[in-house]
Amino acid sequence: MTVNIQFVNMPKSDFLTESVTEKLDKLENKYDWIIGAKVFFKKEKEVAGKGSICEIDLSVPGPKIFASSTEKNFELAIRNSIKDLKTQLNKRKASFKQHL
Repeated sequence: MTVNIQFVNMPKSDFLTESVTEKLDKLENKYDWIIGAKVFFKKEKEVAGKGSICEIDLSVPGPKIFASSTEKNFELAIRNSIKDLKTQLNKRKASFKQHL
Protein backbone atom coordinates (compact mmCIF):
# COMPACT_ATOMS: atom_id res chain seq x y z
CA MET A 1 0.00 0.00 0.00
CA THR A 2 1.23 3.47 -0.88
CA VAL A 3 0.75 6.14 1.79
CA ASN A 4 0.90 9.83 0.88
CA ILE A 5 0.83 12.24 3.86
CA GLN A 6 0.40 16.00 3.50
CA PHE A 7 0.45 18.73 6.15
CA VAL A 8 -1.68 21.82 5.46
CA ASN A 9 -1.17 25.07 7.42
CA MET A 10 1.26 23.36 9.80
CA PRO A 11 4.84 22.03 9.92
CA LYS A 12 5.64 18.39 9.17
CA SER A 13 5.47 16.07 12.19
CA ASP A 14 7.36 12.77 12.34
CA PHE A 15 5.22 11.63 15.28
CA LEU A 16 1.96 12.06 13.34
CA THR A 17 3.48 10.41 10.27
CA GLU A 18 4.57 7.35 12.28
CA SER A 19 1.27 7.18 14.16
CA VAL A 20 -0.98 7.23 11.10
CA THR A 21 1.33 4.91 9.12
CA GLU A 22 1.25 2.35 11.95
CA LYS A 23 -2.57 2.42 12.08
CA LEU A 24 -2.87 2.18 8.29
CA ASP A 25 -0.49 -0.80 8.27
CA LYS A 26 -2.78 -2.58 10.73
CA LEU A 27 -5.72 -1.87 8.41
CA GLU A 28 -3.77 -3.22 5.44
CA ASN A 29 -2.98 -6.44 7.34
CA LYS A 30 -6.70 -6.98 7.96
CA TYR A 31 -7.92 -5.79 4.54
CA ASP A 32 -5.28 -6.85 2.01
CA TRP A 33 -7.17 -5.31 -0.91
CA ILE A 34 -6.37 -1.70 0.10
CA ILE A 35 -4.37 -0.12 -2.74
CA GLY A 36 -3.26 3.20 -1.23
CA ALA A 37 -4.01 6.01 1.18
CA LYS A 38 -3.87 9.80 1.09
CA VAL A 39 -3.73 11.48 4.50
CA PHE A 40 -4.20 15.20 5.11
CA PHE A 41 -3.45 16.88 8.43
CA LYS A 42 -4.89 20.38 8.70
CA LYS A 43 -4.67 22.94 11.47
CA GLU A 44 -7.43 25.54 11.59
CA LYS A 45 -8.32 28.08 14.23
CA GLU A 46 -11.83 27.58 15.51
CA VAL A 47 -13.70 29.12 18.42
CA ALA A 48 -14.75 25.73 19.83
CA GLY A 49 -11.12 24.61 20.17
CA LYS A 50 -11.47 21.76 17.69
CA GLY A 51 -9.08 22.76 14.94
CA SER A 52 -7.08 19.58 14.37
CA ILE A 53 -8.34 17.83 11.24
CA CYS A 54 -7.34 14.42 9.90
CA GLU A 55 -8.71 13.36 6.51
CA ILE A 56 -7.97 9.92 5.06
CA ASP A 57 -8.85 8.85 1.52
CA LEU A 58 -8.42 5.11 0.82
CA SER A 59 -8.06 3.68 -2.67
CA VAL A 60 -9.84 0.33 -2.77
CA PRO A 61 -11.63 -1.69 -5.47
CA GLY A 62 -14.81 0.20 -6.32
CA PRO A 63 -15.51 3.72 -5.05
CA LYS A 64 -12.92 5.35 -2.80
CA ILE A 65 -13.48 5.36 0.95
CA PHE A 66 -13.13 8.68 2.81
CA ALA A 67 -13.15 9.63 6.49
CA SER A 68 -12.57 12.96 8.18
CA SER A 69 -12.48 13.98 11.82
CA THR A 70 -12.07 17.33 13.58
CA GLU A 71 -10.91 17.11 17.19
CA LYS A 72 -8.97 19.05 19.83
CA ASN A 73 -5.76 17.12 19.00
CA PHE A 74 -4.47 15.06 16.09
CA GLU A 75 -4.28 11.77 18.02
CA LEU A 76 -8.06 11.80 18.57
CA ALA A 77 -8.66 12.87 14.98
CA ILE A 78 -6.54 9.95 13.68
CA ARG A 79 -8.30 7.48 15.98
CA ASN A 80 -11.78 8.63 14.91
CA SER A 81 -10.91 8.66 11.21
CA ILE A 82 -9.49 5.12 11.40
CA LYS A 83 -12.60 3.98 13.29
CA ASP A 84 -14.82 5.39 10.53
CA LEU A 85 -12.68 3.70 7.88
CA LYS A 86 -12.97 0.33 9.65
CA THR A 87 -16.76 0.63 9.60
CA GLN A 88 -16.78 1.44 5.89
CA LEU A 89 -14.28 -1.33 5.09
CA ASN A 90 -16.41 -3.89 6.95
CA LYS A 91 -19.43 -2.85 4.88
CA ARG A 92 -17.41 -3.10 1.67
CA LYS A 93 -16.07 -6.52 2.69
CA ALA A 94 -19.64 -7.74 3.35
CA SER A 95 -20.68 -6.64 -0.15
CA PHE A 96 -17.72 -8.59 -1.63
CA LYS A 97 -18.95 -11.76 0.09
CA GLN A 98 -22.42 -11.36 -1.41
CA HIS A 99 -21.00 -11.40 -4.94
CA LEU A 100 -18.95 -14.57 -4.52
